[in-house]
Amino acid sequence: MRGPRPEPAEEPPDREWEQDLLLAAAYVSDAQYNRNVPFETSPRAIRLYYFYNHWTLRVATYVFICVDLSLALFEEPALFPLPFLATSIVEVLCLTAFFGRLVHFAKVTPQMVFWKDTKNICILVTIALTLLDLIIYGSLEAVQIRGIRWSRAFRPVFLINFPESRQIRRALRSLRNTLPDILYVFLLFMFSVLIFSLMALKLFGDRGLKTAEGSPYLTNILEIAFELYVLVTTANSPDVMMPAYDFNRWYSLYFIAYIIINTYIFMSVFLAVVYNNYRKHLKNEIRKLVYLKRHKMMEAFKILKVKVGTEFVVREAEWKRLARMVVPDISSSHLELLWRISDEGQKGHVDRMNFLRLADLLNIQVVTVNIRKHPLEAWAPRVYQSSASLFVQRMVRHRGCAQGGTWENHCFVLFLAVPGSVRARAFVWVYDVIILVNAVFIALDERSLFISRAEWFFLCLYVAEILLKLYTYEPRAYLGRKQFWNWFDILIIIAALVATVANATIQSARRYNSQQVLDIVLILRILRLLRVIVSIQRFRVIVTTLVNIGPTVLTFAGLVFVVYYAFAIVGMEVFQGKVRFFDPNFTSPDALVCGNPALRGSAFARARYCKNNFNDLASAFLLLTELTVVNQWHVIAGGFALATHQAAKLYFIFFHVVVVILIVNIFIAFILEAFFVAYSLEKSELETVIEKKIQELGVGIQEEEEQDKKPTDNVGSKDGGSSGGDGDHGGAAAKGLYCRIASNKYRTVDALLQRMFESEIAPDEEGPSLDEILSFSPSDMYVKNPNFENSA
Repeated sequence: MRGPRPEPAEEPPDREWEQDLLLAAAYVSDAQYNRNVPFETSPRAIRLYYFYNHWTLRVATYVFICVDLSLALFEEPALFPLPFLATSIVEVLCLTAFFGRLVHFAKVTPQMVFWKDTKNICILVTIALTLLDLIIYGSLEAVQIRGIRWSRAFRPVFLINFPESRQIRRALRSLRNTLPDILYVFLLFMFSVLIFSLMALKLFGDRGLKTAEGSPYLTNILEIAFELYVLVTTANSPDVMMPAYDFNRWYSLYFIAYIIINTYIFMSVFLAVVYNNYRKHLKNEIRKLVYLKRHKMMEAFKILKVKVGTEFVVREAEWKRLARMVVPDISSSHLELLWRISDEGQKGHVDRMNFLRLADLLNIQVVTVNIRKHPLEAWAPRVYQSSASLFVQRMVRHRGCAQGGTWENHCFVLFLAVPGSVRARAFVWVYDVIILVNAVFIALDERSLFISRAEWFFLCLYVAEILLKLYTYEPRAYLGRKQFWNWFDILIIIAALVATVANATIQSARRYNSQQVLDIVLILRILRLLRVIVSIQRFRVIVTTLVNIGPTVLTFAGLVFVVYYAFAIVGMEVFQGKVRFFDPNFTSPDALVCGNPALRGSAFARARYCKNNFNDLASAFLLLTELTVVNQWHVIAGGFALATHQAAKLYFIFFHVVVVILIVNIFIAFILEAFFVAYSLEKSELETVIEKKIQELGVGIQEEEEQDKKPTDNVGSKDGGSSGGDGDHGGAAAKGLYCRIASNKYRTVDALLQRMFESEIAPDEEGPSLDEILSFSPSDMYVKNPNFENSA
């Protein structure tokens, strides 16, 4: 992890210390973001490494990747056609940027490590193949011979293999590692399909049965195998059974047995095997990440450590300078809080164990809140503190206790302590009923005068609710950057106001010429019902959880995009122009057969699926989405098989296996794990430590109290200098500063996933050597002699 340090004898001590601090900060930053990059430790290499990880270069890399991938929109077959020269110049520029990024990476890593890294080899090979393809295709284009841009299918390699895309690589590794385990189940499944195909051939092949289209029924073994494979997805049920069922109802038992065995049993086994193996490999990945993180932190500790008494420690000044170098925009109050947590005994230094927690502490987002008085309280204190004003505030403030992410016991205690809590609950219930009644009115005929006036009445009630909240809560806190649900509520009301005004304007003009405007108005009105999410506590909890696992969902969205892109490019090269779409008013005979006489009389042409084609990238992506849903996918596959060759069905079967059976099942497993972590698990050990220290310092505030000016009283600090000594808030609290853990606690996906297995790794365990970590296998995760206790 750390190469030999050059001799700095000729450098001044201060400069040498700065370089050591820079190197330690690089290790801590890698540990925080789980970067596994073995970089050189020379001063020049460290500066290059910092520049390599700068956000501008990362953003620029992704911009070039997006441009490179989007070129398929402008290349033949194109949605927006451009000359080959223009697209080839842009692609060469992108390849130059990728090569420059790779050279930059080579400058910061040892040569031996660089050439052993498969990612770098893949990028170099892809660049070379793309240039070769450009030369060949350009040469053929010059002599007016149509070529094939086969290298376009390799473009996702750049998205996958740059270090910034480690999440997508992890998902691909999970997919690759799952394949050997699922292969035997898939072979057994295919053997079952083959056995049933032979049975169908013997049962129905010689009976002269006909399908609804008049073609022979189940007389070809390959056709039977395809129909039975489709039946597993239920896309052709009960159509495939009806000719046999019409002939003799007892033949239905054959199809019932097939569906039970292959659809319900084998598909469930597929999900179980994929889920089990995915979790096994993910657990191995996360364990490896934890050990690599500790190795990085140990390297940083070795650089900064000094001996105090009998142990090695890191002093306060160096620790704080290190934290500021890793997170330059960290606030002083946040930094002081983390130091108080790390320096448990207030000794002015941290030991090795507490130093190793620094990366995890920085990954937990702590929000610093400045509690201010309401402007009306400063401008007109007597009016704002009058009995009528306080009554309104108490009535509204109960709802503020539900603005956070969870229903806590402290809210219930607060309600018992506040007079008029029954009236406060009534305020909430009244608006819940208003939302439900409004839902009924939205479904009624809007042209009725009574309904139209009722819309204005409901809108006035919603605006009054917002104004009451702004009157009760400090506006800057209520509309703070972290107050997601408050902004959500206000935006919904603004949308409803725009919709109502626009609707009234259109009605007054007595014209409905623009259907698009009317559609937007209706959608904005319906969006008002989304306030139910704000109103019902459990809805908010679920939505907040989904927001927290959003980055993990994007990881698999990237994986799906990579697979879609590769299949789309292959489909465009093979099937382009085979199916064409004509305007519905077009009367040409070609319009009835999608531009291909081979489709005459087919289910594809009768269903008017002509727009489902591979004639451009957008159409290809939409078609692949329809195949993922699997409904009628056999009709689409049959149409392209008629337009080209029966072997074309293999393309659609392979897509179904890769996407629906493998990726969708892994995606389900991924969502289950991430949702369980974000929704079900209690606070992690570090979160508990942070919250405890916040309360000890007397600067704690709950998220729902952030918009109010009266935070819950906290325990006074026991540390000297941080408490006023009279039971009042100390230090930061006297200035109106309070802290809380953000509802979206995790800065990285890895930090979220690490929680699943953090209890299985002792906090003082250094772990194996670096070589052993990198060679972990899934079997390393399980005990060799399992018993009932450790299995449970």
